[in-house]
Amino acid sequence: MAQVAYPQKTRRRRTGLPLLPLALLLALALLGGSFVAYALWPTWSAAPVALDAPALPITIEGVLFEVPPGAIRAAVERHAGAHERIDLAFLWPSLLPPPPDDGSPIQTPATAATKQAAERLFVTIAPLGSVLPPNERLRSIYPRYVEATASAGADGLAILPFRIGSPYQGEDLVYLAETPDRFFARCTRQVGIVPGNCIVDRQVDRVVVTLRFPRDWLKGWREVSAGIDRLLAQLEQGSGNSNQ
Repeated sequence: MAQVAYPQKTRRRRTGLPLLPLALLLALALLGGSFVAYALWPTWSAAPVALDAPALPITIEGVLFEVPPGAIRAAVERHAGAHERIDLAFLWPSLLPPPPDDGSPIQTPATAATKQAAERLFVTIAPLGSVLPPNERLRSIYPRYVEATASAGADGLAILPFRIGSPYQGEDLVYLAETPDRFFARCTRQVGIVPGNCIVDRQVDRVVVTLRFPRDWLKGWREVSAGIDRLLAQLEQGSGNSNQ
């Protein structure tokens, strides 16, 4: 008898996700990642900005400043755009950027560093954040920690030492006796060959500008105050900011 051949059922192989949709998903993920990387990548030029280039537009906390590149202390910060903070140095009393380091040998490091600091006004611009504005600190914070009696300083200034054990131990609050809001500073005292230094804070919108200089400059505090005003006006040129 002839054998009849019956068709056999073919077993269909089970597979996971179709390859085409999976490839499309991977392509979309790569495209999205590339876009995010492009959007977040810094847009400034990698080439360093020349020290004598025109002032750079720099924003901190959305506040615009015009900063000469030669005054920016860290080379990595010499670019336009948004910064978290910025550190600057200016010659005194010209308020020009200091000359670049010429590489000449330093004979006495301690003496050279002291001489260099005496010729410079150091400036830091940073967000005010949760810190109280300078004038509010003068009215509500500093009085908690100072001694009861002030001594007379140069040209109408008063000097109040901060109490031992306070957060400002070893410093003095130096202010214009008649109108403290007009001028005040926190100053360290000279210790050995290390000279005292002073800090003046100025609020500009949502940021604070901190200026550091040798305490000896307080002998001409009026010139210092006028120089600070002039420097802030230069940094805020065209920005529409106002000091507070």
